[in-house]
Amino acid sequence: PRVSPPESLEGKTVALFDLGKIRSDEFLDYLEARFVDRGIDVIRASKPTNGKPADPDIVQDVAQRAHVVVEAVAD
Repeated sequence: PRVSPPESLEGKTVALFDLGKIRSDEFLDYLEARFVDRGIDVIRASKPTNGKPADPDIVQDVAQRAHVVVEAVAD
């Protein structure tokens, strides 16, 4: 279930989730650099393509390791 976002990202882990769309990796690379510059832990995850659902194991791993998820959709 969806939970309320934290008041701060300090001490939190942010998951950057690539949905497989063209150039979404570029957007996530940009965000990762900004988060890391601020001392925020980042993990990356991705789907194989935008036309397939995410593997349940990947979703579970992200849910267990991250406090916040940013999904990237781009073209």
